Amino acid sequence: MIPPVEPGSTSPIARQFREILIWPVQLMPLPGGGAIQNHWEKLGGDNCAWTELTDEFTADCQEFKERHYVEFVAFMPHVQRFLYGEGTTDPKRAGYGASPIKVYRRKDVAQARVQGRADGPVIGFEIAHVDLYFFYDIDVAFLVIELYADDLPLAEVQDVLFRFGRAYPTSWNPDGSAVYCCHKIEWLGHDGTVLAASDYERRAQYMEFVCTNKAPYIAAHWAYLLRPMVLHHSGEAGAIRYRQLEYQRMPLLAYLAVDDPASLSRSDWMRIGLASPPGPPGQLPFSRRFMADFEARFCYDRFWDELGGHDGTPLRIICSRHSVTIVGNVADPHYTDPEVGGLSLFRHQYFLIGLIAHLHRAALLMFSDRLVTAISDLDVSDVDSIKRFKRDIRRIRENFLRFTHRYWFHEVSNQLAAADLFRRTSDHLDTDRLFEEVRAEVEDMSNYLDSDSQRRQSNSVLRLTVVTIFGLVGTLATGFLGMNLIAAADEPIWMQVFYFLIVFLPTVWLILFTIMKSRKLSDFLESLSDERLPIRHKFAGLLRNKDKAG
Repeated sequence: MIPPVEPGSTSPIARQFREILIWPVQLMPLPGGGAIQNHWEKLGGDNCAWTELTDEFTADCQEFKERHYVEFVAFMPHVQRFLYGEGTTDPKRAGYGASPIKVYRRKDVAQARVQGRADGPVIGFEIAHVDLYFFYDIDVAFLVIELYADDLPLAEVQDVLFRFGRAYPTSWNPDGSAVYCCHKIEWLGHDGTVLAASDYERRAQYMEFVCTNKAPYIAAHWAYLLRPMVLHHSGEAGAIRYRQLEYQRMPLLAYLAVDDPASLSRSDWMRIGLASPPGPPGQLPFSRRFMADFEARFCYDRFWDELGGHDGTPLRIICSRHSVTIVGNVADPHYTDPEVGGLSLFRHQYFLIGLIAHLHRAALLMFSDRLVTAISDLDVSDVDSIKRFKRDIRRIRENFLRFTHRYWFHEVSNQLAAADLFRRTSDHLDTDRLFEEVRAEVEDMSNYLDSDSQRRQSNSVLRLTVVTIFGLVGTLATGFLGMNLIAAADEPIWMQVFYFLIVFLPTVWLILFTIMKSRKLSDFLESLSDERLPIRHKFAGLLRNKDKAG
């Protein structure tokens, strides 16, 4: 049944609002690098804004808080080893139990100034952190930025969720402003100075870059956060180069604490849950037919009941392909508790669940891109190109096998809410189907290489067989009863050498000639062994082969 259009409702206030962007980018191969490349080793220097984030789990036990413990035990052992590594008392084995994740953090960005529309308000956000996640043996990186503000009208929250995380514009309005993007975004330092600003309005620059490089241009404020990493097709110098992996909207997680979640209208839930733009009260963001099963498709209502008829903390989680949003009551101290409550769950467990799910998708897209690149660079007429292709495919296969055993898993937690959220997120991202597609592509490439190697081995065996058969005639004729046609044992050494060369050179020529004509000679032997052919046809085949060989 299609729900009716609901009556209008007043827009509530988000007393607490947080947004975490998780932006995956593909890392390009380092010059002269090997099969496994540690891109993070190129970060550093006196002017680098990134510093490696020390693992909180290795800090003094007096600083180890309950929320760290709660976060750790929420995951299954194999996921714990992936996220945190394992402790070891032997420094020589530090790499054995180390986590494959490397995290770097910027210290220069403190605030963000965001204006969603030209006629809209300018909103100031505090920046909790800007991190860069690398993964061992996986050529992807994630830019993670968390920002927050208090007492925002829900319409402004919807506008920020819809406009903020966009790497580049898709088109422009007649007045020159970018469609769907923020009017202005600025990063501010600790002293309030503007570090970087958006340039969505520079239409000519974006169009020229796409026309020249067949790749999208990244907005200036996002490019600033990634430096010293540089866009692959840009003219900037940089050791670590990246390119866009998915489309321009960045995946996000959002946390809202409102006065009364039950007062939110159905259209409000849709707009904040699907990161849709604000609209008139009571009007759905999409057609009623399309949104008829919104609750079943997107809402995880294990802890949600409009009437409050359960013992747990009332909160609602909305999960889609693009976003995960959690909404609860600001008056509930457990929901807003930053240590072990809903806020802590959002910033740590739920964030890590989203990171793992998006890592799976990003890595699979990276493998698919590498396969396409290997095929595109193949020139079947160039021997060196064929060798490079085979080497690249073998490396991709080995890399994919390591990814499967190190990073790919379907279960992350025995806690039902965390397990369900991971499963829903993965289903929306369609990672299982993508995994099967990439695995099939890798296996097809591997089967091609195996069949090509078997073909080459069969050809080698064929040539050796033909040479052996034709050489067997001379061997039997000259070696019958140990006969020696020329008794040169008593001749001078120079005469023996002369006889040797007279025999050696024609024999070498005969063997090489037999190898060159081995395929045609093999066809003749095949026809000779066919009992169905009459004798004259067999010799006729021999003559034809001789004519072709001549």
